[in-house]
Amino acid sequence: MSSTVTLAIKNFAHLSDVCLEFGDLTVLVGAQGVGKSLALQWLKTAIDGKQIVAALRDAGQNVEQPEKLVDLIFGVGMGGAWSAGTTIKFDGRPLSRAAIKKRGHGKEKVFFIPAHRAMLISDGWAAPFQKLTAETPVVARLFSQNLFDLFSPATKGDKLFPLERVLKKQYRDLIDEAVFHGGTVGLEEDAHHAKRLKLTHGTAQLPFMTWTAGQREFTPLLLGLYHLLPPRKLIKQPDIDWVVIEEPEMGLHPQAVTVVMLLCLDLLWRGYRVVLSTHSPLVLTVVWMLGRLRETHARWQRVCDAFGLDKSSHGPLKKVAETALNKSKVLKTHLLSLDGAGLVRSKDISTLNPADEDDDVSGWGGLAGFSSQFGETVRRAANDEANR
Repeated sequence: MSSTVTLAIKNFAHLSDVCLEFGDLTVLVGAQGVGKSLALQWLKTAIDGKQIVAALRDAGQNVEQPEKLVDLIFGVGMGGAWSAGTTIKFDGRPLSRAAIKKRGHGKEKVFFIPAHRAMLISDGWAAPFQKLTAETPVVARLFSQNLFDLFSPATKGDKLFPLERVLKKQYRDLIDEAVFHGGTVGLEEDAHHAKRLKLTHGTAQLPFMTWTAGQREFTPLLLGLYHLLPPRKLIKQPDIDWVVIEEPEMGLHPQAVTVVMLLCLDLLWRGYRVVLSTHSPLVLTVVWMLGRLRETHARWQRVCDAFGLDKSSHGPLKKVAETALNKSKVLKTHLLSLDGAGLVRSKDISTLNPADEDDDVSGWGGLAGFSSQFGETVRRAANDEANR
């Protein structure tokens, strides 16, 4: 596989001219509703078409009509987004609706963790693929099925966090401090033998819907990552090459977002390509920091320092930190934005240079601009007061 891979989308829904070059760690930014999720779903479809079609067929869906297949993949109503002028190219190869069934080898290459993941387990546990309606994008249905399969064999009282053989102690400690605060996440069976998530604090056992919003969003993300962090000698799942995480910051305090970014660096070390979509300046701050540390030939320990790790904890994360600073690992950032006609175009803003003359680059696609705008307003108000 080459160091970068390109996805080009023209005239699909409001995605007018979107060209995304994916490196080893890629971040998509842009305002609400500009189509970041649509673009990432096309990435999944371009690589895992056979897997998607097989899952839909197994759920009893009619996948024989190409024009209906877009509806089944992206959600009911999206079929009309494909027009006569639509073109999709992945790494230079055109992708027609009829060709989706032929993409990939039937095995999952892209593990997709969707946004609003907590909604998939609103009743306390994940639903299987076929129980989610066709209005739900297929990436969300596949993720829900993965959680359902991963922990359905568990028995009453099984613990899901912390698990010593799944995560490094450094990660477990940071997650506990940022999210669960001494609590234990587990599964229990109700009177009807249905499994439900619970959070135990001392003698208190809290059902899923009583958790904080951050705990509800973070837990399915964490359980999804368990699938990618095998406890065996293998450092990655052999078939999976890509990990897509939509809005990792959802519901989380910045301290928890920082932990998620550290876990993303762990995925990078394991050999996965990691793709994020985000509205969080903190996510881009981490990517910007890695670029600057590379430029200054920083020692690997500086990465550990940045994530607040005690020096005694640095050793086990040496390879993770060294990989993050390895210049052969390509970092890419793209902005998706609306033009004056309401159509979406993309721009490569990977340098994230605060001194760049292009406001999209220096302002990190707008994520850095709002805080500086507020700061400038306060400065002007202070000047007004001084001049009265």
